[in-house]
Amino acid sequence: MTRTVPAEPPLVPTPGEGRSLLRRELLDPAYREDDLLGRLLDWVRRAIVRTLDAASSAPPLTTFFAMLVGLLLVLALIWLVTRTRADHAVRRAGDAAVPDATVSGDEWRARAEAAYSSGDHGTALVDGFRALAVRQVERGQLDDAPGATAHELAAALGRLHPARSDRLEAGARLFDLVLYGDRAATAEQARSVLDLDDELAGVR
Repeated sequence: MTRTVPAEPPLVPTPGEGRSLLRRELLDPAYREDDLLGRLLDWVRRAIVRTLDAASSAPPLTTFFAMLVGLLLVLALIWLVTRTRADHAVRRAGDAAVPDATVSGDEWRARAEAAYSSGDHGTALVDGFRALAVRQVERGQLDDAPGATAHELAAALGRLHPARSDRLEAGARLFDLVLYGDRAATAEQARSVLDLDDELAGVR
């Protein structure tokens, strides 16, 4: 009597099965939390471990392809998540540089100096740039443009102060990187924006 041996499940899912598995996994509510990349990578790691365990007794060529598929999946997920975060940062960089029109330039500057003194150079840089812009509006050097981005403000001020246009644009880039790109600012970078505010405040 011939005994039928059940076929082993395939080590590598078909493209349709792979998409379905990934879709179901990504619909998990846990992925809506902040640490999306970490959770995705943890899921991929567990999936690869399961695949390698299943492939331990498989032919070498099958094992190689299983590992290759796992690696490609990891790279694809990393690219997807980082691209999503980058796109989100770019969209946010189009937000208004000065979110509260009721705060005066001197108040923004006081906040920046307090943050600088406490070692919070990121906040010092961001609030320092806001102080720079608002003080120029208050002095009549810059039109009040609610909703203007940091780069729009820098461009407008650069036309008034061509010799400082490069520094103004650099300050706007740092503003976006710190506020929207989660970059850390150095003491020197924060001080450069505060010094630029002082220089412009002294120009008549």
